[in-house]
Amino acid sequence: MKETTLTIVGNLTDAPELRYLPSGAGRAGFTVASTPRRFDRQQGTWTDGDALFLRCVAWGPLADHAAESLDKGDRVVVAGRLRQRSFETAEGQRRQVIELEVDDLGVSLRYATARPQRTSAPAGRAGDPESAEASAEELVGGHE
Repeated sequence: MKETTLTIVGNLTDAPELRYLPSGAGRAGFTVASTPRRFDRQQGTWTDGDALFLRCVAWGPLADHAAESLDKGDRVVVAGRLRQRSFETAEGQRRQVIELEVDDLGVSLRYATARPQRTSAPAGRAGDPESAEASAEELVGGHE
């Protein structure tokens, strides 16, 4: 069975919150707010629809990069898989939450500019042309 995937474009409601698990794995949590706008031809104005607030979670190097690169109000494009999980509050109440487990994340260039900065490749990606560790000869016939 295929997983439910989703891409959302919106603004961060706050800077990503980076935490580390006892295993050392990084986890960044953040919320994306997306508000649809429609043009009302009779009024000749734009009207905002109901805002969607979606909680997102990024793991590992992506979590580190998100925390280092993004801040409150940044417009982002987030792609990932919907996950539903249960947890218990400090008061003992069972709760369920739906989150987007982030596979890919970037700054929207609609209203901003960005200059990507490569980092070293994760273990197991040596030789990958997208990896920062790839030599110039490995990149498209030796051309950068």
